[in-house]
Amino acid sequence: MNNSPMRLKNSTILSLISSLLIFLFVYTASSKILDYSSFLSALSASPLIGNKAKLLTIGLPPVEIGVAVLLLLPKTRLIGFYGSTILLILFTVYIAYMLLFVPHLPCSCGGVLKNFSWTSHLLFNIVFVGLSIIGVLKLKKHPLLYYFKSNLYS
Repeated sequence: MNNSPMRLKNSTILSLISSLLIFLFVYTASSKILDYSSFLSALSASPLIGNKAKLLTIGLPPVEIGVAVLLLLPKTRLIGFYGSTILLILFTVYIAYMLLFVPHLPCSCGGVLKNFSWTSHLLFNIVFVGLSIIGVLKLKKHPLLYYFKSNLYS
């Protein structure tokens, strides 16, 4: 039983990180869907995305919701953390590129994130990349936590 407090602590941390990421992805996907025309317009104005904007506006929200579902289910949580890490790194690289190379920055974020400056958004994403990586590392180090029932969901 010596491991039980540590398992509970790791489970709580994983539940908290999962919950934050689930909220983030569901919230941003919903914002993109509800304000589709603004999302499409902002992505179309991006020199990096341009003619791929329509594909991204249709494809990105379901991918974000899919990652949230993977994070929700204990048996797929590790895959969800990998997916979250990849998505957040892609978003972070995109933001960094835009900050470095684009003089006029169109905002394609939804909801509250629309009020962030690009620099604030970059820092926000870096924090969430870190949380995703922590989730991956904790689940890989403690594989029994795949099946550990948390009190938040499962």
